[in-house]
Amino acid sequence: MQFLLAIILLFFNNLCADCEEFEFNHVKGSKYRIISVVDQAVFINKTLSHRAETLNRIAVEVMEVNDGKGVHKAVFQSSERLLYDSLGRQHAASGFHWQREYESEFERDRLGRITIDSKYYMPVVRNVPTFPGRDLKPGDRWRAEAHEVHDFREGFGIEEPYRIPFVANYEFLGEREWKGVSYPAFSVVYHIAYRPSAVRGKIYPTRISGTFTQLVYWDRDVGQEKAYNEEFRLTMEMSNKMIMEFRGTAEAELVEAEVMNKEQLIAEIVEEIERLDLDDVNVRAVEEGISLSLEDIRFYADSDRLLPGEQEKLDIIAAILKRYPDNDIIVSGHAARRGESEYLLNLSQNRANAIAKYFLDTGVRAADRMVIRGYGAERPIADNTTEEGMRRNRRVEITILEN
Repeated sequence: MQFLLAIILLFFNNLCADCEEFEFNHVKGSKYRIISVVDQAVFINKTLSHRAETLNRIAVEVMEVNDGKGVHKAVFQSSERLLYDSLGRQHAASGFHWQREYESEFERDRLGRITIDSKYYMPVVRNVPTFPGRDLKPGDRWRAEAHEVHDFREGFGIEEPYRIPFVANYEFLGEREWKGVSYPAFSVVYHIAYRPSAVRGKIYPTRISGTFTQLVYWDRDVGQEKAYNEEFRLTMEMSNKMIMEFRGTAEAELVEAEVMNKEQLIAEIVEEIERLDLDDVNVRAVEEGISLSLEDIRFYADSDRLLPGEQEKLDIIAAILKRYPDNDIIVSGHAARRGESEYLLNLSQNRANAIAKYFLDTGVRAADRMVIRGYGAERPIADNTTEEGMRRNRRVEITILEN
């Protein structure tokens, strides 16, 4: 009898050898970043408006864990580069240009349900994934309510975060490979068919429809999504009879962040700069990581073309950056306060773009590992009433990001 019972137990255990119970594992103090790239074509009234890539860089820290619920503090940074314009002309760019930044704080339980203040715009997709809290075998399916939240302030004049509800459909697919490593994977499919109420704004959606299909790779050791890829199509009919359509693909990956020893890193960089006798480079710790300020990088007047000999300075900076290949960078341009603010903003961004293009061409970083930002004259570090002060303010800063 005991032998028969052992056989039966072994049989049932083997039946569930491929079972998986998905749940989030929140660890206080853990830091990670999510990098996603969205390739999106935008159509207005069925005519191509443009096609662009958007780089979303999300830095997250788990602040507290209570009863399995993690309190997350996150910074969402969005950058973009134009691929094709409305005439079908291809655009080449060395990196992604800064668009906007959001801060957010939310609580997520072990099954994925999010609790968040209504004032926050990020994350866009909420309660995806949500798990059923039981063992799943390949082929098992489940459903859960979720919603998207969008920032429609700039284009539509809608001031409040805009909510679009839907029901997500899941299926456990078993093991799938991501970059040569096997992970338990599941699909997420949701369809939107929504007739929202009118809201206050310049224009507002009167009908929203769309389909989103994701394949998610789950890291069971970390208790978190490792990566996902997605195809989507979203159409919005607006109150002014305009029809907007968004079609594209997205890919994202989670990267665990190592704690940066800023003091040690600064000492290493300063030692290298002094050894190579490079002047006018200031190295300091900032909230995002370590900043290298090139305070005497010279361009032709009113131009983003480097003066002769300046590339040698960039060669030294490039060699330093190559020593830290796992860290993304921000290349930011700054100007002295002499000229119209819009002109200075464009000039500073173009100069940052020129430096980023050099880093791209020399293999320092790939385009999706750099963000380009122009500040104009918004952040002076010296007195703009003196020639010396203006010289220092006309600078380019490279920030080595911690997370």
